Parts: sequence; structure tokens; C-alpha cells
Amino acid sequence: MNKHIFLDRLTARIGALAAGKKKFFSESLDSPSFEELVRAIGVDAGNPAGEAIHELTATTPSGVTGTAYRVAQWLGWEHPTIIYHHGNNERPFDFRKPAKNTFLHVFVRARKDFAANLIVVRAPYHDGSLKEYKEKMTGLQPFMTMLATSVALNEALVRAIRAHSDQPVITCGISLGGWATNLHRSLYNSSTAYVPVMAGTFLGELFLQSAYSRLTGKLALEHPEQIRQRLNFSEAFGRVAAANVFPLLARHDQFIEFDIQSRSYEGHPVAVLENGHVTGALNAGGIRDFVLQVLNKLPQ
Repeated sequence: MNKHIFLDRLTARIGALAAGKKKFFSESLDSPSFEELVRAIGVDAGNPAGEAIHELTATTPSGVTGTAYRVAQWLGWEHPTIIYHHGNNERPFDFRKPAKNTFLHVFVRARKDFAANLIVVRAPYHDGSLKEYKEKMTGLQPFMTMLATSVALNEALVRAIRAHSDQPVITCGISLGGWATNLHRSLYNSSTAYVPVMAGTFLGELFLQSAYSRLTGKLALEHPEQIRQRLNFSEAFGRVAAANVFPLLARHDQFIEFDIQSRSYEGHPVAVLENGHVTGALNAGGIRDFVLQVLNKLPQ
């Protein structure tokens, strides 16, 4: 067993112990579909011009929830824009040195390398405590609402940018944010390019058969087809014919399993990190280089 696999499996074991009875979907499997949720969510991005934090309120079928975005670099409407979605349990606005924040490590610390506006979306439930977050995740609908809200905010940002600029917009995200990236392409496909990092379209399989399934509640594991029906969205993703998705997977990933999730991208080239999920998230340079490659390919 190589170190990448070992760290992923160890992380899953520790996470399962920490979750205790508060595992994913341990209390409820009822939820509308992603499409129904996204269409029902109302969120206004306002004007993203200028470096600032925008705290927002989204109306959802689950009630009112907070979300936000931060503009970390603003070069102007005449430049491309990258909209980034963070991973699970990250704090994307925390720019302190030890912060669990891939946006900080991949983008902010090398912002001079990016001739682009840099925006990070903060998903719902990522501004409070881990305990509060785990409580929310015991239901399938709050989890799906969290993803759907990030998708709706991404679309609101794309529209706000398009109102002022004809420059490319890249939607990008890692892990949880990668699912949001692919879901936005499936439902809207309004960004110029999509860069999902360590994500695919078979989201249900993450919770049912990967090493991460240790964090899944018994209720969900006993109803696998209900989980697949709600969380997998490969058909919707596959109906989008545009050659505008540039996926980056990790070969040894024990959560976003390469053999399973790579099937999401039939007809699209898949780039590979020689990492697992944990070590891949730490490979800021590898992720940064790939995003820059995509950015530099786009006509500006």
C-alpha cells in the first residue's frame, strides 16, 4: 500500500470515528432532485467588481441559508474570471498560514501568475463549527441544497460578469467544489470552461463504495439505489456536447476513485495527478499549473 492510499484510508477511519452517529444521511434520505433544488433557489450575486467579501442570503426549499463569495483579485472586466469552489469543510476566506484552504494555496499565494479575476464561493454551512456542519449532513436534502446553492450562486456570478464582460469565465473546484463545477455544467453550461479537480459525476459512489463510505450512515447504505438516483448525474452531464471540461483526477484517490469517476468524462481528455485525495489536495503546485494551462488555452 503506497502512502497516498494509506493516508486516504486513514483519513476515512479517523473521520468515521469523529462523526460517531452523525454520519452522512443517517437520519433522512428525502430530497428533491438537484435540478428541482437549483431551479427553486434564489440568490443575487450583486456586482463582483472590486476586491471584497460578499455575504449573501439564499432562499431554498429547505429555508433561508447563508452563502458568500470573496473577490481576492480584481483586475477588471477586460480580464478573464476564475470562479473557484472549495472542498469539504474548508474555510475559503481564511488566509492565515495554517488555514485549511486550497484557494489560498493554489491561487492567492500565486495570484501574480494569474492574469485573471479570482473569486471563491463559500458553500452554505462552511462559516460555522464542524459540529453544526455534521448535524446538517445527517439529512440528504441539506447536503444536496448545499451543492445546489453553490451552483445557483455560480450561475448568478456568471450572469453578473457577462453583463459587463465578454472575457472567458472558468468555473473550477476541488472535491466538493468539483462536484459543484460539474453540476453547473450539467444544468447551465454557461461558463466558458470547467475545471473539476478530484470529482466526477457518480457522486453516489463516493458515499456507497469508496473508502469514504465509512462516513455514510447505515440508513443510506441500506438504500443504495435511492442514493444513486439522487446523487449521480452522469446522464445530465453527458448530454452537454461542448468540449469545455478539463478534469484533473488523482490516480490513487480512494474517495474519488479513478476507475469509476474517469468514466464521467468519456470523450474528454483526463489529466492525472500521481496522488491520492489527501496528497492531491496538498499538491497546490500541480493543481495551479493545470488551471493555468487551461486559462492560457482560452481565447482572450
